Amino acid sequence: MAQEDVFKKIVSHCKEYGFVFPSSEIYDGLGAVYDYGQNGVELKNNIKQYWWQSMVLLHDNIVGLDSAIFMHPTIWKASGHVDAFNDPLIDNRDSKKRYRADVLIEEQIAKYEEKMAKEVAKAAKKYGEAFNEEEFRRTNGRVLEYQAKRDALHQRYSDAMNAGPDLNELRQIILDEEIVCPISGTKNWTEVRQFNLMFSTEMGSTADGAMKVYLRPETAQGIFVNYLNVQKTGRMKVPFGIAQIGKAFRNEIVARQFIFRMREFEQMEMQFFVKPGTELEWFKQWKETRLKWHKALGFGDDHYRYHDHEKLAHYANAATDIEFLMPFGFKEVEGIHSRTNFDLSQHEKYSGKSIKYFDPESNESYTPYVIETSIGVDRMFLSVMCASYQEETLANGESRVVLKLPAALAPVKLAVMPLVKKDGLPEKAREIVDSLKFHFNCRYDEKDSIGKRYRRQDAIGTPYCVTVDHDTLTDGCVTLRDRDTMTQERVAISELCSLIEDRVSIPSLLKKI
Repeated sequence: MAQEDVFKKIVSHCKEYGFVFPSSEIYDGLGAVYDYGQNGVELKNNIKQYWWQSMVLLHDNIVGLDSAIFMHPTIWKASGHVDAFNDPLIDNRDSKKRYRADVLIEEQIAKYEEKMAKEVAKAAKKYGEAFNEEEFRRTNGRVLEYQAKRDALHQRYSDAMNAGPDLNELRQIILDEEIVCPISGTKNWTEVRQFNLMFSTEMGSTADGAMKVYLRPETAQGIFVNYLNVQKTGRMKVPFGIAQIGKAFRNEIVARQFIFRMREFEQMEMQFFVKPGTELEWFKQWKETRLKWHKALGFGDDHYRYHDHEKLAHYANAATDIEFLMPFGFKEVEGIHSRTNFDLSQHEKYSGKSIKYFDPESNESYTPYVIETSIGVDRMFLSVMCASYQEETLANGESRVVLKLPAALAPVKLAVMPLVKKDGLPEKAREIVDSLKFHFNCRYDEKDSIGKRYRRQDAIGTPYCVTVDHDTLTDGCVTLRDRDTMTQERVAISELCSLIEDRVSIPSLLKKI
């Protein structure tokens, strides 16, 4: 099945089973805005808990913060967002559709890489175990041709982006590569221009007294302007970190790929304050730590890769992305950046107030450098859904759709089902739910045949199901079913909590990091 079709099925599955709904759907929706349903909000909260606990529980020098969405507008002037938070946009005159010029070029680079991968895959299939991929890539004429085109385009694109970016050069690259509009199929492109991504509004009771303010485009600045408050009240010593989960807003013109790129989204960010000169060591350490966090979910090491930035933001001296293999290719889910002391220095300059840190060990004051880890909750949610979604053909010829979610992230940990809706079985099943609901999220399910109920729980990723039958009333045992293996075992009701709780808890993931 084509990966594009797989992605469409995942999007459909999210709506059908209460994970994600188009926002304002009864009013025909609102572009690139989504609501999380009853199962989606549980999965999303579990992802946030996994991140939060990995930061503030596992590190005694990291604390939390919840800063306001509205902040003084000068903050965004100091951070560079007012002047430089732009995307290079280009329109196709025939389709009237708007695109990001940099994304069009990056997709063209990816096409060359896909062509090389196809040649390698064909050769691997032809030669079997005798195939040497490294030698093939080094000697095959067609692969070398694609590699040369890819490298030349990548260098030209990198030069253009590092030059400001050079908008005329970006347009020329699109023309020279003969990149067409996916809708019209034509190359009738406009000039490239910059577009600021911040939403603005007014704060104040009268028109004359209103102040122009912005919906924050990132959560990091709320940490920077509060870092000294946290340091002093918490008696923190450098190095220390501040973690925050919160909403951010960007007026994305080219919002697409479901919840991957939205106008209202949620971020999990941690800013780690270090002594100048040590930042690159900490950058390396956090780069490794964050990848371990992702891999602990068990989706396979081949689903992840680093993408080191060649074009650095104006505030950074090192940056990398952790990319995850989505159905539409490797895409960024988390960024790790060495932000130097740019943000703190800018806020000191624009506010006129000293926010230097006094180091009691060296008896000196300095502006700390910052290592940032920033992960999109919605992108993380999408990566988990994509990695977990599977369609299986069973031994009896039947098929099932199953979400093989990490048990600790699953919306429902245990579904309790009476075999029939009589003879005291529903009452016994509810009694089990009532005893376990204080430990983890349980669900009572009595509708349809037991087989259909299993399939329904498979589809929302419930790791365990318990069936209460007539024997339960006499022997105090139930049938425990495992989602992934579909194996069943008879266990005592008194043992259910101890059997399941550790497997479905957030600490079960934290121990793997």
